[in-house]
Amino acid sequence: MEDAFCSFCGKSHTQVKRLVSSPTSTCYICDSCVEICRDIVLEAEQKNRGSVYQFGLPNPMEIKAYLDDYIVGQERAKRAMAVAVYNHYKRLKYNLGKKQKSVVLDKSNILLIGPTGVGKTLIAKTLAQILKVPFVCVDATSLTEAGYVGDDVESILSKLLINADYDVKKAEIGIIYIDEIDKIARKVDSRNMTRDVSGEGVQQALLKILEGATVEVSVGNGKKSSHADTVTMNTNNILFICGGAFVRLDEIIFNRNNSNTLGFSRQKEEKQGNESVTLEDLVNYGMIPEFVGRLPVVIALEKLDKVGMMNILTTPKNNLVDQYKTIFMLDGIDLEFKNDALEAIASRALSLGMGARGLRNILEDVMLDTMYSSPSAEGLEKIVIDKDCISKKAKPQLKFKKTNQHSSKSIKKQKN
Repeated sequence: MEDAFCSFCGKSHTQVKRLVSSPTSTCYICDSCVEICRDIVLEAEQKNRGSVYQFGLPNPMEIKAYLDDYIVGQERAKRAMAVAVYNHYKRLKYNLGKKQKSVVLDKSNILLIGPTGVGKTLIAKTLAQILKVPFVCVDATSLTEAGYVGDDVESILSKLLINADYDVKKAEIGIIYIDEIDKIARKVDSRNMTRDVSGEGVQQALLKILEGATVEVSVGNGKKSSHADTVTMNTNNILFICGGAFVRLDEIIFNRNNSNTLGFSRQKEEKQGNESVTLEDLVNYGMIPEFVGRLPVVIALEKLDKVGMMNILTTPKNNLVDQYKTIFMLDGIDLEFKNDALEAIASRALSLGMGARGLRNILEDVMLDTMYSSPSAEGLEKIVIDKDCISKKAKPQLKFKKTNQHSSKSIKKQKN
């Protein structure tokens, strides 16, 4: 070792901190050249990664501002999501950086809790658009344990790979949204001894990919077989967002908070919202502790009220009212919704209990006959939708061009 020198830079062992020899002790490399080689490899690796490394990562305020354009209300949830997503992708850049890591940053997946139709899926989808990363949305109820009929959990990764145009490196930094996650809660009170393939078993199967693991993923139909081509994917940098309504979770929270309260004083206590949910509450609901532990960021979304419903109709980009106005504008017809009509639509959607999803159903039902007949109505200039069109299914007000009105009057006179 006394005469040893680095085979790359030529420095002797006295000029460097450390020399590493080859197995045959015929060549050496110093610590400085090891660091340089490592930087070269990492730089090449980053060039092959997805778009999140190619542009400046937006900060939480910028992410929140983008979400504001598409999601009405949910201020606290949007702030929390912006911070969580920013931290996740900042972690990716940190882990792939050139400097030696003194602290290891753990992965933080997200659990969204809120009633149906409040925007859980839309938030996740919009975040993927902001960051320009692949996105896939799957329903937890369609998943089964390996060996049972249905989609196994690896099929989720196959779908993400497809949406990444089969670019593995790009897929490995994508976002996966698993909806209806509360539907795979184990049946706590069940006395049936048969295996719960749609509940606890699926939670167990998801643990590995949520935590971060190397998985053999089928290319093509999403199901592994002896004849299918497979690729290796690492889920360590994939952001998993799970969402569910968790019906009656608020009752579990209420019972926990008031377990030591008796008599009329307990009746005065108001039911707690999902904002104060704990790990214990989710376990009591039927989620296994290991699964909840892999979703450390828990965000509760608020239930929509009438004002919120009306704002969803008119405020965000690509809102429903603007969409229908554009549809009629393409036929040269102006469409107007009176304020009382919007109130009636919002009230009816609330009664359906479908959240914002009910708004489009109502509008499609109300506008069907008008969309059918208006393209063939000569001279039709404007359509006005008022409250009666919603509540009484009355016909909308039709306004025609003046020339058409004169011609229609002359036709009536000729008939008389």
